[in-house]
Order: sequence, then C-alpha cells, then structure tokens
Amino acid sequence: MANNTKINGGPHTDVSRGELVKRLSEQTSRLAHQEVELAKAELVLQGKRVETGLGMFGGAGAIGFYALGALVAAAVLGLATAVPGWLSALIIALVLGAIAGLLALRGKSQMREATTHPVAKEITASVKEDVQWAKSRAQAGRQ
Repeated sequence: MANNTKINGGPHTDVSRGELVKRLSEQTSRLAHQEVELAKAELVLQGKRVETGLGMFGGAGAIGFYALGALVAAAVLGLATAVPGWLSALIIALVLGAIAGLLALRGKSQMREATTHPVAKEITASVKEDVQWAKSRAQAGRQ
C-alpha cells in the first residue's frame, strides 16, 4: 500500500509504510546513539573538572596542614616566653592531644549512632533478604 508522502521537504515520492517505519527506526537508533555519545563526552568533561577540583582541594588541605603546623609552632614559641621551651611544647601537645581525644570520642558516638539506628538495621535486614532471595532463585535456576 503506497502512500504519497512529502519527505525531508523534497518532492512527493511513493514510499511504503514499511519503508517509513524502517527509516524512523534507523533515525531513532542513530539519534539514541548520538545522545549516548554526547552524554559520554559530557561525563568525561565533568569528570576532568571534578578531578581538577579534587586536586585543588588536596593541595589546599596540604597547605592548610602546614599552616596549622606553623600556628602550633607559634603557640609553642609564644608560650615559651613565659615558661621554658620544653614545657611550652609539652603544654601545647597536651592541649592538642585532649582536643584529638574529644574529637575521637565524638566520632565514635556518631558511628555507634549511625550503625545502631533502626533504619540501618532495616537496610541490613533488607539486604540480607535480597541476598537470600537471589540465592534461592539461582539454585532454582540450576535445577
């Protein structure tokens, strides 16, 4: 069953519906492929930007670490004007150690809260159920 159809702005031609469906399928496939390629290219570009940003954050962290070291040295030297140098360094070390201990305890409590939270237990149970279901389906498929 031929159909007079104007295609691509050209003159009227006799093109069957089957041919039109075939062309539509080919063009849709080509368009989908091009969209996937474009998405890949955009993801690569975005990945490079993220990589650059992470490198800059890493550099900032390293420089910040050195700045903190210089600040600690300044605190030791400043305190050394009132007490002997070794005692000044010991006092600053004890203060920093206390701060680190408090942060560690707070971090431990946050981790405990996160792992004992009811949602975490539900997620764990759900994952275990999913694994069990997958195992039973795999065993049923073997038989």
